Amino acid sequence: MGRKRAVLVGINYPGTEGELKGCLNDVARMRRCLVDRFGFDDADIRVLADADPPTPPPTGANIRLELERLVGAARPGDALFFHYSGHGLQLPAETGEDDDTGYDECIVPCDTNLIKDQDFTELVRKVPDGCLFTMVSDSCHSGGLIDKTKEQIGNSTKQGMARQRQREARPPSAGATLCASLAGAVRGALEYIVIRLPRRGDRQQRSGEEAKATVASRSLPLSTYIRMLKEHTGKDDVGVGSIRTTLFHHFGDDTTPKIKKFVKAMAGGMLHRHNHDHAGIAGATGTELTPDAKPDSDEGGDQADALGPAMEQEVHSVDEVYAGAAARTPPRNGVLISGCQTDENSADLTTADGASYGALSNAIQAVLAEEKRGKAVTNMELVVRARGLLSKQGYIQQPGLYCSDEHADAAFIC
Repeated sequence: MGRKRAVLVGINYPGTEGELKGCLNDVARMRRCLVDRFGFDDADIRVLADADPPTPPPTGANIRLELERLVGAARPGDALFFHYSGHGLQLPAETGEDDDTGYDECIVPCDTNLIKDQDFTELVRKVPDGCLFTMVSDSCHSGGLIDKTKEQIGNSTKQGMARQRQREARPPSAGATLCASLAGAVRGALEYIVIRLPRRGDRQQRSGEEAKATVASRSLPLSTYIRMLKEHTGKDDVGVGSIRTTLFHHFGDDTTPKIKKFVKAMAGGMLHRHNHDHAGIAGATGTELTPDAKPDSDEGGDQADALGPAMEQEVHSVDEVYAGAAARTPPRNGVLISGCQTDENSADLTTADGASYGALSNAIQAVLAEEKRGKAVTNMELVVRARGLLSKQGYIQQPGLYCSDEHADAAFIC
């Protein structure tokens, strides 16, 4: 067996409009679990948490750097693990071209410098054969964060929804389907504003602790994210259509490769030419970079310096800058356990006695605690049991599993 190495990220966003409570606790519990149950060495676990001064701040650049180091040093036989607890965000497609879900699914670092599903996909592509990268994302809209990976449990992608329909023994009546859809829509809306409804089969009487618990959503509405981005960048003119260019203007080379490719395609006119017969890039993004455009810079500098980080990217076709549109083979050596489906929210719970945690993170710890130390729990078994536990507790969210058939039956982490 090779080395066991991990990166754990917890972001509570203290003092912001998107403040959460349980993310740092999730990371602390997972760290203990890795050491006590899975035999990780403390020195091989990197923690990034806000409101925790001894750790590096979980900025977009720092998270990506730690993940690149994790994968870059990997060798066959290694077990790599990444746990993320924080906000998730659905970012509208840049050019009107949709992926399976119609959005870029993102995690939200403490500095708002987004990391996208395609970034995780490219990261996992670098994992060598014989080594497995396991990712737990206790965040909203987390289904499919390792883009293009096969959906084993869930219904976040077209492929996954087709498999879900095939599993149904008998189709419900039209009336039942309508009622279920309406009930689901109402529950989803209420969950979004931090109300959790009991589901059929829940206990009629809940304990005093459960009754007084509060539940927040680990989702950032786009409008809230834009306000946080304005605060971080100092720019008041950020809109839905200029998020990517704003991120590039402010963070430069620290933005994700996908955003830099997008800026290069805009600067070179590639997107403008591609969309000439359609709505046009200005309609899709609200802004257009041209070869003469220059992002703002505190130190000034010419156009080449301003666009340098983007122009260094290789962009072979316009498809590369779309939201997940590039048709490539799925990465082989990754496992994603998502807190919920792409269109769902993950819960951040605070109990009456002040304990806070993510619903998925807590369910994972509960499932593992039911098994003797040393007894393996497969990825498939873990997700199925976590789903059942969350359903009994009245949560709307449904965790998902994304990986190859082979890894579905592999032991969780190692």
